Amino acid sequence: MSYKGTVKNGVVVLPPEAQLPEGAEVEVTPLEARVDDPPFLQAILKLAKPRPDWPEDFALNHAHYTKGHPKKA
Repeated sequence: MSYKGTVKNGVVVLPPEAQLPEGAEVEVTPLEARVDDPPFLQAILKLAKPRPDWPEDFALNHAHYTKGHPKKA
């Protein structure tokens, strides 16, 4: 599960449907490169796109989705 938020005054503001419990650990990954990022990283961030049409467990179960093998956990 993931949510898109925006930074306002140094705080990440999430949409109302993001019901996270108090104290939950989260990971923040910027979707845009910073001006001072190395050129290689800027190029990779331009190419990297989320895949909303892929299942959340695709990385773990790619053999299942591509070749029909049994799912892992």
